[in-house]
Amino acid sequence: MADYPEKTCSIDRLLTHEKLIAAAVSGRKTEQRRAGVYAYPGESFDVGGQTFVVKGLRRERYGDMTDADAQAEGYPNLAMYKELIKRVHGGTDMEDDQLVWVHEFAKAAEQ
Repeated sequence: MADYPEKTCSIDRLLTHEKLIAAAVSGRKTEQRRAGVYAYPGESFDVGGQTFVVKGLRRERYGDMTDADAQAEGYPNLAMYKELIKRVHGGTDMEDDQLVWVHEFAKAAEQ
């Protein structure tokens, strides 16, 4: 296994919002960005009656996100994703240099 830091939260907190769970179950959401590590590659979690497996974990700058990344997050485009993040964080924009952990996952049956 790669040299990852300790988890900052449990894997069951990776996906919590009902709309994001529905997007994952439908296959539209395959990534989740978090400020900390919630899961390591190979770990599984259950949401929406489905089992998912974490396929990858990488660190990237928030400002390096693209429309394709926002779509992997379950949003139509980057502008909509950033607007949601702004609302979640009390109207404050995230800094482009903010580092995030990208958790990549897939349904266990699709591995």
